[in-house]
Amino acid sequence: MTVRTRIAPSPTGDPHVGTAYIALFNYCFARQHGGQFILRIEDTDQARSTPESERMILESLRWLGLQWDEGPDVAGGAGPYRQSERMEIYGKYAEQLVADGHAFYCFATAEELDEMRQQQIERGETPKYDGRGLKLSKEEVEQRLAAGEPHVIRMKIPEEGVCQVPDMLRDPIDINWSQVDMQVLLKADGMPTYHLANVVDDHLMGITHVIRGEEWINSAPKHILLYQYFGWDMPTLCHMPLLRNPDKSKLSKRKNPTCITYYQRMGFLPEALLNYLGRMGWSMPDEREKFTLAEMIENFDISRVSLGGPIFDQEKLSWLNGQWLRELSVEDFAKRMQTWAVNTDYMMQIAPLLQTRVERLSDAASLGSFFFAGLLDVQPEQFSHKQLDEEAIKRILQFVLWRLETVRNWEKDTLFAEIKAISKAMDIKLKDFLFPLFVAVTGSPSSVSVFDAMAILGADITRARLRHAVTVLGGLSKNVGKRWDKEFQKLMAKMLEETPAE
Repeated sequence: MTVRTRIAPSPTGDPHVGTAYIALFNYCFARQHGGQFILRIEDTDQARSTPESERMILESLRWLGLQWDEGPDVAGGAGPYRQSERMEIYGKYAEQLVADGHAFYCFATAEELDEMRQQQIERGETPKYDGRGLKLSKEEVEQRLAAGEPHVIRMKIPEEGVCQVPDMLRDPIDINWSQVDMQVLLKADGMPTYHLANVVDDHLMGITHVIRGEEWINSAPKHILLYQYFGWDMPTLCHMPLLRNPDKSKLSKRKNPTCITYYQRMGFLPEALLNYLGRMGWSMPDEREKFTLAEMIENFDISRVSLGGPIFDQEKLSWLNGQWLRELSVEDFAKRMQTWAVNTDYMMQIAPLLQTRVERLSDAASLGSFFFAGLLDVQPEQFSHKQLDEEAIKRILQFVLWRLETVRNWEKDTLFAEIKAISKAMDIKLKDFLFPLFVAVTGSPSSVSVFDAMAILGADITRARLRHAVTVLGGLSKNVGKRWDKEFQKLMAKMLEETPAE
């Protein structure tokens, strides 16, 4: 048997270090066994999936040095490798399950399902589908299908008993079938849900080992059941521990930069970041901290993975990156510096902004230094403003940060429109509103256009600098954070109401 593993990211956001972490362990497992590593794009969420997100995911994984054997840009015998290009496959398998008695049509409307869940909550029950579609007669189902009524296809779930979930890192995990919902497999628009597409694609692509995050353990019974319904061999399951923030919470962008491109832009070496991810719950036999990808593959044994949630600590990552940097030759260090910042593509974005503001070339160093930095050394006094007190300044920074965390089209005009709209909704003059953004993003209240700067620096660095500025100003307590979040949601609703319909 040829070992085949896969990573299957959804192109709905920034490339996440958690994706790289799972990809690394799939890659090492496949390589250690002389197998193949597959990249599949799970883009069935057409409303949120974007080509830009897919491009960033592919570029980030390549930057790290993880090369797939088959994928959307690497020909293989199991393609296509984007789920959006495989849509005709899933409906056939969903209908097969119905024909075999393992799934059924459900005609319940969203309103009916909401009422069902509300009644369950009022009775103190866990909200879940109540099986009403199973009570329809064959004749009624045929009549409603013939009438063209909207419907979904749901899988049948046993009402009693226990599902045993096998796992490479754990004893079998028992999950009661009563805790498992009757999952929608095919939506009313003909789009598959994750669970159907995932199982069908893993089977057709010959995936032998599914190494994924432990958040998928509760979904495993549905997948196991689907394999049984289809009569297919089940891949071996391995659920990796989740990456954690230093406070032990699940790694999230609100507490820690999670985007791979942030670390690239901050000047981390790909070898160092990959090395650090390799230490997340795993260790070399000799316990050494610094090792190459080739050394990890040579010594890889997935049974050495520890189930304790590994802590993603930026200070530890920075220390390890420093070890890598100091072991470079001077020539290689200079080349890395040039590739990181003083490259033609990046300089050509910055040069037009500096050229119109300098009288000597030496002026460009101080004016444009923030383009070549990570987090800026800003101080609380730099945010002092005649019209705005410290709380108002901090609220502006936090509200803009929350809004920009949702922006996918990171271009100057979009950023201007978003920030202008928040300024208007908060009833603060745009000139005053921009002051703390200038300081947070460029380090100065008077610099090149803050919108140009944000567009060039990119989403990751911009958000990190805004988050850093809030921290410099004292941060948010838990209670204040909750209160401001409610205010922010009301503000967003107000902005939506004031947005003219197209």
